Amino acid sequence: MLFELRGKLNQRWDILLGIAGLVLFVLLWWVLAEALSIKRPVVQGFDPRLPSSVVDQDSSAAKIDLDSIARADSLLFANATEFVKVYPLLPPPDRVVNSYGPLLKEDGLLKNTGRSVWLNLQGYFWAMVIALPLGFLIGLFPLFRGLFSKQVNALRYLPLSALTGLFIIWFGIEDQMKIAFLAFGIIVYLLPVVVQRIDEVEDVYLKTVFTLGATNWQTIRSVYLPAVMSKLMDDIRVLTAISWTYIIIAELLNRQGGIGSLIYIKARQGQVDRVFAVLLVIILIGFIQDRLFVYMDRRLFPHKYYKTMLRGIRQVELAIGALLLYLAVLFLLPVFGVDLAGLGNVVVYASALVGVACVAIMLIGELEIWQSLKKSR
Repeated sequence: MLFELRGKLNQRWDILLGIAGLVLFVLLWWVLAEALSIKRPVVQGFDPRLPSSVVDQDSSAAKIDLDSIARADSLLFANATEFVKVYPLLPPPDRVVNSYGPLLKEDGLLKNTGRSVWLNLQGYFWAMVIALPLGFLIGLFPLFRGLFSKQVNALRYLPLSALTGLFIIWFGIEDQMKIAFLAFGIIVYLLPVVVQRIDEVEDVYLKTVFTLGATNWQTIRSVYLPAVMSKLMDDIRVLTAISWTYIIIAELLNRQGGIGSLIYIKARQGQVDRVFAVLLVIILIGFIQDRLFVYMDRRLFPHKYYKTMLRGIRQVELAIGALLLYLAVLFLLPVFGVDLAGLGNVVVYASALVGVACVAIMLIGELEIWQSLKKSR
């Protein structure tokens, strides 16, 4: 079973091998970190802080590279009586875990993470708003396909990281630029995929609705939208990694907070353990986003997973739709120059209450789904 071509593991072996793989990965990481470690001489009376005149604006405690100083004067090695082990290239797992305390207390990890997640969500929103209608127009109507399909395919070859200068000219250097850059990066990949998914809709469904006398709008609503969106959820999941790549690039341009800015500062300071800790946070966020997309796929397109409509599915669908509409309103407010915080505490609390209500309705629906699945077993 373990070496069968395209064989499948049972649940017990899947869990055991998953744990073994994680332990093996951590062990290899530890061994490699120890192999790349060096011994640094302890220099008494040396101040490892840069002069205030050359300190980077993002840091008040940047570190001097002791290794370069020590190699410049071999007497430090010759006269040193005490050495300390350091990890300049790859920190061991325990140091990465221990660095979360300083990151939370000194570097505002939660605040920076929340800022990056918020920018990421806004980029996704605007990418969907633009890519989905354009994709359906190009994929469904020969006029728009002839006019724009070649240009859309050519966009995939643009080196997006080289366009940062143009986005600064167009949108400035604040959050608007970062959101626009991220949205464009997603659109470049998503738009051709929408057209491709439309082409993949099976003719049997189209012939069926044509036989029933459906209009163009009824065909789009009853065939194309469900078929395309159900497949597009998997493509959107793949774009999660791409979206975080571009948000990190955007945050490096104007370091006003965010995970990308935090990684840059910690790397400049030589705090490699904190860099790895932040990278693990990004991986965790990406995993959570992926699971959320899987959850939305199972609830918005239940025909892919269940043979019958379960009780509670419709309720969860409505709650997810209301929550997405709620987020869309929050994203649109800045476009019209409206600051939610400036509307007063009552509006802010009412807005938060709407979000909590959507989540509560969703949880109640999930309870009904769980009870339905339990009865069907």
